[in-house]
Amino acid sequence: MQRFSTGRKTLLGQDNNTLILLLAVNALVFVLINFLKIVYFLSDIPIEFFYRQILQWFSLTADTEQLVFRPWTVFSYMFTHERVWSLIGTLLWLWGFGFILQDLTGNQKLIPIYLYAGLAGALFFVGSTQLVPALYRNLGSTPPMLGAGAAVMGVAVATTALAPTYRIFPLINGGIPLWVLTAIFVAFDFATVASDHGGVAMAHLAGGMVGYWYIWQMRKGWDPGAWMTDFVNYVDDLCNPEKKHKGKNAQSRHFYQSSASPFTKKSRFSQEKLDAILDKINQQGYHMLTDEEKTYLKEASQENNAE
Repeated sequence: MQRFSTGRKTLLGQDNNTLILLLAVNALVFVLINFLKIVYFLSDIPIEFFYRQILQWFSLTADTEQLVFRPWTVFSYMFTHERVWSLIGTLLWLWGFGFILQDLTGNQKLIPIYLYAGLAGALFFVGSTQLVPALYRNLGSTPPMLGAGAAVMGVAVATTALAPTYRIFPLINGGIPLWVLTAIFVAFDFATVASDHGGVAMAHLAGGMVGYWYIWQMRKGWDPGAWMTDFVNYVDDLCNPEKKHKGKNAQSRHFYQSSASPFTKKSRFSQEKLDAILDKINQQGYHMLTDEEKTYLKEASQENNAE
């Protein structure tokens, strides 16, 4: 697949930017966790109490008896990082793969893939450590799982399955195929966790499998995360009665809710039509454009660069 840039940059504060939302949630939870840890440290409270009283309520335990009383941890664990280097690694990999995924598919696929992969990772972590306790034979006990490793693995595999020949770093001999970066990420990830944390490795493997499954279903015409988008739009409509979502045809309101004629030609290219095409890319991805729309966008970009 040829690389295509929409001309829009991923910026803080940009509307409907699910990548920034995920990055922000991971960072905010990290700040909260470590703020409480500092409070314990400054209060001369033994640090063991922090892990028992605070961190365990965010961590995913493999003990099913404890998990019954903390079911929310199947979600909270994938946003929780205790160590700064773990957070930095998560944010960098999520930014890289998430940016490409949003560029190709719009902003409605990233969060469903992240959540599905994270949930699959939780299921495999608990299941594998219960069924195959030898996975933790070197540890003597089963430590809880923290971090977005399984979720980010799902995003990475999904992005690569969608466009394996997508080129990054184009100045280096025409660019490096995306699958090369993914291979490096997978090798580094499993080398980090597989030696001592067999259950975590299984969780990351499950996350990657779900990412591939998601793209496979999309190619067959079914979006497994569409119900999430519909639910969010429904809640948004309840809170904003004047702003109704209209599904795939939502971009039409950019034409017909304007008092000015949308296709009045003032120059060679209509700004209204360009905005509509860019909005379609943002909502559905570049691959959903017609050949006419791709040609129109390319010619407009060339004219703008010439100026």
